[in-house]
Amino acid sequence: MSILEYEALRRAVLNTEPFDHIIATGAIAREKVQEVGRDFPVLERPGSIPLGKLEYGPAFARLIDDLKGPELTRIVSEKFDIDLTGRPTMITVRGWCRPRDGKIHTDSRRKLVTLLLYMNTGWESGGGRLRLLRSPGDIEDYGAEVPPDGETLLIFKCTPNAWHGHKSFDGKRRTIQVNWVSDEKYLRWEQRRHGISTFFKRLGAAF
Repeated sequence: MSILEYEALRRAVLNTEPFDHIIATGAIAREKVQEVGRDFPVLERPGSIPLGKLEYGPAFARLIDDLKGPELTRIVSEKFDIDLTGRPTMITVRGWCRPRDGKIHTDSRRKLVTLLLYMNTGWESGGGRLRLLRSPGDIEDYGAEVPPDGETLLIFKCTPNAWHGHKSFDGKRRTIQVNWVSDEKYLRWEQRRHGISTFFKRLGAAF
């Protein structure tokens, strides 16, 4: 049984301001959000952790199957007019946000599409809300703001003008990130990079 609500994604409108993106609420049914939240990996450090380094329960595993599956790839391909068939996917998970996180940036040119699925309940803070920006120099000059509430999903095409970031937040902020990437070579490089980063973070936490 699917965790993702595919119809909610099909109904989501493609917005072009300030760059191509869709924001879908109700991407996961409310009763399933609780199941996935229960089975979410236990993360005790900040940063993006590769999926292969994590342990998690069955509901979370079913969600990952949906995120890696052909139906989602087909919907995203149609929405953004890009053929993602056969493109590798990279999945990372975040559980915590540091005050220095959220700096304005664009994603690597080797990433084709980015998907962010938020798994937080009743987000009230003014920080940690991802903003889709018109330029790299002003966090206040945004075309859309996405609170990281549970059931909210953001997808955007990785273009040179896809600037995004958020105001500072320090605390628990659970996010699943999926990237369709250009090729397996880049995927392996990113996996090695994340592995090295994870090693040094663990080493630092031990001292």
